[in-house]
Amino acid sequence: MKLEANGIQIEVDDQGPREGPVVLLIMGLGMQLIAWPQALVQALVERGFRVVRFDNRDMGLSQHFDAAGVPNMALAGLRHALHLPVRSPYALADMAQDALGVLDALGIARAHVCGASMGGMIAQHLAAQAPARVASLTLMMTSSGSRRLPQPSWPVRRVLMSRPMAPGAQAAVDWIGHVMNAIGSPGYPTDPPTLQARALASVQRSWHPAGSARQLLAIVADGDRSALLPHIAAPTLVIHGTDDPLVPLACGEDLARRIAGARSDFIPGMGHDLPEALLERFAQDIAGNAVRSGG
Repeated sequence: MKLEANGIQIEVDDQGPREGPVVLLIMGLGMQLIAWPQALVQALVERGFRVVRFDNRDMGLSQHFDAAGVPNMALAGLRHALHLPVRSPYALADMAQDALGVLDALGIARAHVCGASMGGMIAQHLAAQAPARVASLTLMMTSSGSRRLPQPSWPVRRVLMSRPMAPGAQAAVDWIGHVMNAIGSPGYPTDPPTLQARALASVQRSWHPAGSARQLLAIVADGDRSALLPHIAAPTLVIHGTDDPLVPLACGEDLARRIAGARSDFIPGMGHDLPEALLERFAQDIAGNAVRSGG
């Protein structure tokens, strides 16, 4: 269903008991709400949670910002490297307000917030901006953005800088599969047919690479969030793969160290994805962290 949140149209999926404690799932760069596996949603619903997931702005079925044009990422990267300001059509803080707007539109006062990758960056802003609205915080495979932290491996950078080999849906599907294979979990590999099926479902629902570029620009413009971390009061859990080639483990360790009282689950063999074999563990982690908040 589509809701008006923070003055824009946001596509929302809402499952589970209306009276249950709410888990708000915030997805990462260029990903749609369906990137949160239904099996994970169901595992949380079976634990009594109401689970809300949504398409971030500029992605999926939510409002796009095509009037802003396609950013020059090479120039943005150069400005970032030179410690010059990077301007973006919208900020990660705006996307945190979108998430808050989703809660407002659904009449939800507090939620257990879980963000993955860019979604974890948005969640950091949300927890710092609106502490009364965040009952607990789970940060998955994400980072503070500190310049001191290691960057993605060069093979992964090359894959991310590539583009589909041809126009059309099949080339997009093949490219998404190639990217997901490059950043996935070596200890929990996804079989090629499943990977292809997920990529096809994503492209058939919405293929919007310009939105991904603008989201990436927002990440670059956001810079270092370390100053936000002392303002996070919610019980926090950091979930990170020891084999993440996109956001290295040191990023998760940094978050766990900097956020007061944070706990961690560092998972051997996990990369930068949500392997089916780990979904039950993720659900148990999120539920366990929610218990720390007292509800």
